[in-house]
Amino acid sequence: MRTSLAIKILISFLFLSICFGAQAYSFDIKARAAYVIDQTSGTVLLSKNADLPLPPASMSKLMTLYMTFEFIKAGRLGLNEKLPVSKNAANYTGSTMFLDPTDRVAVIDLIKGIIVLSGNDACAVIAEALSPDGTEAGFAKLMTQRAKQLGLKNSTFKNSNGWPASGHQMSVRDLGLLAERLITDFPEYYPMFAEQTYEFDGRAPANTRNRNPLLGLGIGADGLKTGHTEEAGYGLVG
Repeated sequence: MRTSLAIKILISFLFLSICFGAQAYSFDIKARAAYVIDQTSGTVLLSKNADLPLPPASMSKLMTLYMTFEFIKAGRLGLNEKLPVSKNAANYTGSTMFLDPTDRVAVIDLIKGIIVLSGNDACAVIAEALSPDGTEAGFAKLMTQRAKQLGLKNSTFKNSNGWPASGHQMSVRDLGLLAERLITDFPEYYPMFAEQTYEFDGRAPANTRNRNPLLGLGIGADGLKTGHTEEAGYGLVG
């Protein structure tokens, strides 16, 4: 299957670094696009089609999370505040928290549901609560505007969760920049990205584990988000 940001990228880079030390070697990857950066120094270690807009699948949820954290910091949303679930949110399939319109869910549970369970429904609940017009589409426009302000030049959002939609795109460089902002702007929330399991109300016994395969390898990985659709292929921000 075609890949947009291969899971092997970081693993391969670490392997080459360990085996070959400081000597530079050229290597190719099968991923359609890749961007590897040393977060400490800002040095770009690998760049392939870094500015090509591609479907980001669930990796676009990082933008929803970033804006959620901004709203919390500004005092416009509370971690313990409970939000209603609309029919639009409850109708999402794929990876979900299995929410229904009778629920009112705490923001902290929705955040963990997005990070660990990749909940499409959880994203929509937060999006509608923060949207200027109460719709997910309205929040997606806000996401696009905020992305441009952050310097994400190749990101356009049509929804809050990366559900396949024409024109919903991000570049891997944008994803790298967004990851950097999440780490540096909101260190108090970043440990949640390393959580490997989360059980919400016993509803989804088959969906309690973080999909990030790097977290359990013992290599120091602590985030951030995977993504997969048929259109996008497999992707990872790590």
